[in-house]
Amino acid sequence: MKSEEQWKAELSPEEYRILREKDTEPAFTGEYYKHKEKGVYLCSGCGNELFSSESKYDSGSGWPSFWTALSEDKIKKETDNSSGMKRTEIMCNRCGGHLGHVFDDGPKPTGKRFCVNSGSLDFKTK
Repeated sequence: MKSEEQWKAELSPEEYRILREKDTEPAFTGEYYKHKEKGVYLCSGCGNELFSSESKYDSGSGWPSFWTALSEDKIKKETDNSSGMKRTEIMCNRCGGHLGHVFDDGPKPTGKRFCVNSGSLDFKTK
């Protein structure tokens, strides 16, 4: 458990805004939106491995999208009623950092769309 002062010292302003203040980067602007390399996407707050490039797809939403996480225990889910909508927020299960939201309009085999802010991710090639 880190204090907010520690998070501010360790994260970039954008990472802090997204991970700790639950903000969203503008659509179609994130570093990993059109990213095509093979590897693993990690939480930029703590390095927890979250998503594989194998499950990444172009949803047309403007944010990196995945049809599944590496495993269910990597992601924490909570109901989010902000912005006048009922959504499911996704967070890193290790550090609690806000990643984005998950929706039920994704491709097979899961039908899920994990819609993630690039600012909450790092990438490691495999």
